[in-house]
Amino acid sequence: MRDRPGCRSGAVSVLRVRGRALPDGEWIDLYADGDRWTTDPVGGADLVAEGWLLPGLVDAHTHPGAEAPGQALDEELLRHDLGLHAAQGVTLIRAPGLAAEPPPWFGIDPELPRAFHAGPWIAQPGQFFADWGRRASHDDLPGVAAAQAARTGWAKVIADWLPGDDPLPVEVLRAVVTAVHAVGGRVAVHSQHAQGGAAAVAAGVDSVEHGMHLDPALLHRMADQGIALTPTLAVIAGIPQRLRDDTDAPRRRWALGGAAAHGPLAAAAAEAGVTLLAGTDSRPHGRVADEVRALVAAGVRPHVALGAASWTARAYLGLPGLVPGAPADVVVYPDDPREDLDLLDRPSRVVLRGRVVR
Repeated sequence: MRDRPGCRSGAVSVLRVRGRALPDGEWIDLYADGDRWTTDPVGGADLVAEGWLLPGLVDAHTHPGAEAPGQALDEELLRHDLGLHAAQGVTLIRAPGLAAEPPPWFGIDPELPRAFHAGPWIAQPGQFFADWGRRASHDDLPGVAAAQAARTGWAKVIADWLPGDDPLPVEVLRAVVTAVHAVGGRVAVHSQHAQGGAAAVAAGVDSVEHGMHLDPALLHRMADQGIALTPTLAVIAGIPQRLRDDTDAPRRRWALGGAAAHGPLAAAAAEAGVTLLAGTDSRPHGRVADEVRALVAAGVRPHVALGAASWTARAYLGLPGLVPGAPADVVVYPDDPREDLDLLDRPSRVVLRGRVVR
């Protein structure tokens, strides 16, 4: 028998997990055939965990590798941030914006989460953080976005920025979507203003990131078009605390108004059938459980909120769950985490690429 991932103390062993697999709760017995699950029994397999099984947590909006806006991508910090994700059971991330193109090991290191990314953010001149991302004119933006998506599968576009800034025109966003889709990619759009959100939906983007001040009347259209919403609710809910000493009255009104409406918006999106994705946005990393709990506190059903951070997000990103042939990722809990969301902070076992990482 060849060496397989999951062996411990130098022994040759096939890794095995069993239990009730979410989302359906049906009993399953899985063996890691390298980086793929199989249900074919293997004699002498090493049973590493039994309990309630999740097909890996997902943080669908995270920006690891830089300490603060404008700072350069730090490879050591990137490893550290991704390690925090993995320790909490996050086996897959999507980074819709990084401080630079990541190193070659990003997304394939055996100890760290799988990853999708959109490279650096793309914005129109005069918007976004001064030393981050790329600026492109309206004429050039579709080509820049398509080139990025051709390399990595995703492009991240800033549709709007500060109060008073002009959002990207809908015709520009439509051209971006057309160009990116033509190369087989997908478009994630940052939006925190009603106008930018409306333009993103009208343009047919693939995901709206944040979506603060999004018009709830657009939610059914998003559901019909398959546009996902990543509300980053936990970080937006923290806006009032962060703005206690802000003296900019217009910005304060905009931010506080958006924060107050954001929880109800996320709940309404779930009810409308919009695909919700759980994302934490910024530091600290490894806290997607906080986002799940924030969604539930806003009125999203626990099953839907947990799916946004696991099976729903994986399916949206093109990865199957706990089925034969799927990537060998699993997070194990002693009880049903939908009944006690605090269990998400204490996984009993994390398996990534067929290897025990916790």
